[in-house]
Amino acid sequence: MKKTMITLTGIFTTGCIASTIAYIKMQKGVMLLLAITFGTFAYHFLMRLLVGSIIDGLYHNNMDYRKKWFQAKSWETRLYKKLKVKKWKDRMPTYDIDTFSFELHSMEEIIMAMCQSEIVHEIIVVFSLVPLTFSIWFGSFGVFFITSILAAGFDMMFVIMQRYNRPRLVKILKKSNKD
Repeated sequence: MKKTMITLTGIFTTGCIASTIAYIKMQKGVMLLLAITFGTFAYHFLMRLLVGSIIDGLYHNNMDYRKKWFQAKSWETRLYKKLKVKKWKDRMPTYDIDTFSFELHSMEEIIMAMCQSEIVHEIIVVFSLVPLTFSIWFGSFGVFFITSILAAGFDMMFVIMQRYNRPRLVKILKKSNKD
């Protein structure tokens, strides 16, 4: 998944640059729309890579899962049942599958990595809405709105997935520590 994200970031960035140059030379509205679309996608992919790298550089998958922020709220279980998280969570892609490998990491290390993943995706949700402000200068509010909302919604799925899975692992960890 890492390689795919980096490749797509390069493709979208190149597409943005190429269509911007084409717009400057030809002054065709379609080129501006392409530049905005490629630029928005490039932003979303590059921002995800940067946020993940910065948070990983700061915390190295060492977040305290006992903090209040990471504790399940009373209403979450009902929400997850309504969203049918159990049915789709295993189909979601993983950026670095080794991070969540029980062969490479202890249960506690995986739980801490889940917390870090949650934080990364929560920050990304917020940053996914930033392109809405670009419509002030470039117009095309619809393009910015659709890509921003879809991107934020996509990352919320990862937040939900981490918050759904983590309490189960914490429960197993606590039980194994008592034995």
